Amino acid sequence: MNIRLLPALLAAALLLPSCSEKPAAKDGPYRVAATVGMIADIVREVAGPLAEVEAIIGEGVDPHLYKPTAADVKALQSADLVFYNGLLLEGKMTDVLVRLAGSGKRVHAVTEAVLEEPGYVLADEEDHDDPHVWMDVKGWIAATTVVEKALAAYDPENAATYAANANAYREQLAKLDDYARSSIASIPEAQRVLVTAHDAFQYLSRAYGIEVRGIQGMSTESEAGVKDIENLVAFLVERKIPAVFVESSVSDKNVKALLEGAAAKGHNVVIGGELFSDAMGPANTYEGTYVGMIDHNATTIARALGGNAPEKGFQGKLSHP
Repeated sequence: MNIRLLPALLAAALLLPSCSEKPAAKDGPYRVAATVGMIADIVREVAGPLAEVEAIIGEGVDPHLYKPTAADVKALQSADLVFYNGLLLEGKMTDVLVRLAGSGKRVHAVTEAVLEEPGYVLADEEDHDDPHVWMDVKGWIAATTVVEKALAAYDPENAATYAANANAYREQLAKLDDYARSSIASIPEAQRVLVTAHDAFQYLSRAYGIEVRGIQGMSTESEAGVKDIENLVAFLVERKIPAVFVESSVSDKNVKALLEGAAAKGHNVVIGGELFSDAMGPANTYEGTYVGMIDHNATTIARALGGNAPEKGFQGKLSHP
């Protein structure tokens, strides 16, 4: 399947007559299902108490490999609105999402806005679009607009509330964007290289000016070979990179192989910290929000690679930078 076929299929499905019907009046919050935590967090910020939001794929779980359970499908079917990534991040949920849209369910891709921006979406060597848009805060600012419009269309009586909430959240994200940029810029240029378990940080690379190398490809379904490890070891030794990073939702075995390979060549590399790539931190923590996730990543990267960033992040809220 072409990587952009899913949004097209959903758009076509959403033209069905049942989708144009206005929702029946309800007492209490309506229900929203979001595929991953980063999307659920946007909806919570924009909707506030007007919606009850459930993230299908939890913290520490790899969405590339996740297979929806019967309970997940039930949660998606019972939701009044569904939000998903839109660039096949949740590849194994594709059939479920298409069926939902075909049934008249209100299903929305939060990357819809950036897809309309020429040249924004990145791709790998096989021309597969990169779904990790949230690594560029400006990309996620665009996603808030998609959410705001979808909620206002579903619940027009509260459109002004959604607009006010979205504007306030976008102001906060703009400050986060500035912090990520200044923190990463403080890393000495020779050491401004991010090496991680898989290639999830290309949007961060472009937005904040740091070279990125991933052991695995853009999706964790790809496998890293011995040659991939050897090439990265040689790169670490040649560039004298001091630290590499593990990810909360990806096995660390390949990263440990890098450390061992570099040590065998006389270059000491340490694990600079754990980054949140395809999932946020634990629920009910600062790192379990989108702002906290990016704050943690930017702070951890900067401090491990010789840059200047406050230990507790740009809001002083980090629990484990």
